[in-house]
Amino acid sequence: VVGTQACSSSLPYHYQIGGKNCNNNRWSERDRHGARVVITDVQDKLGRKVAVSIGEDKVSYVHCDVREETEVENAIKFTVEKHGRIDVLFSNAGIPEPLLDIRDLNLEAFDRVMAVNVRGAAAFIKHGARAMVEKKTRGSIVCTTSVASVIAGTVVPHGYTASKHALVGLIRSAAGDLGKHGIRVNGVAPFGVATPLVCEGYKKEVSEIEEIFSETANLKGIVLKARHVADAALFLASDDSAYVSGHNLLVDGGFSVVKN
Repeated sequence: VVGTQACSSSLPYHYQIGGKNCNNNRWSERDRHGARVVITDVQDKLGRKVAVSIGEDKVSYVHCDVREETEVENAIKFTVEKHGRIDVLFSNAGIPEPLLDIRDLNLEAFDRVMAVNVRGAAAFIKHGARAMVEKKTRGSIVCTTSVASVIAGTVVPHGYTASKHALVGLIRSAAGDLGKHGIRVNGVAPFGVATPLVCEGYKKEVSEIEEIFSETANLKGIVLKARHVADAALFLASDDSAYVSGHNLLVDGGFSVVKN
């Protein structure tokens, strides 16, 4: 397995990316920096479309439901067999649930959210770390958290908020455990982004969602885009953050500071 394209951020070449919320910006950023990527999702049509659009010589797609540990394990095995090792694991899977009063909390929906957002991430960290340790790779594991991982309120579902708080705890715990192997574990915590999943959930267009988020945002004059989150994840994946581990990097324009 070889990588020949140098880049300013010293980005490793072999990625395993898992994400329920398909985001071409995050994958294309890694392609631009010379990475070889394996993406995993349950949205097969979209996953294959992204792989083809970037180039199947650089990007592979594997079906994976993060709620099923065997599927996660198989996705990791596929990546190692194809590329020899995993340098970076990006766990991006996440789902919300309906916004309800705590007195009306739907525990079935709560369980689904925890299964994807926390258990799914735990499965990827577990098997990704095993692959890195076995190959003696000083890798980087990055998980998508949320601004909801550090604040709470009435506009974010309870299960989603709880899952993102739990994910930060998992990140810190894993960072403490994997440091002896030279493996870093971090989170990237964005403010609201008008992703397809968000637009679908709110049943609104991108411009409408961005207007809603801009009204509540602390940092004015700029709208948070997926590429901004991708840049933050890229920083955590690269050697530019070589001594950063156990950190939850907020990409929220100071929103959490104001709310706290």
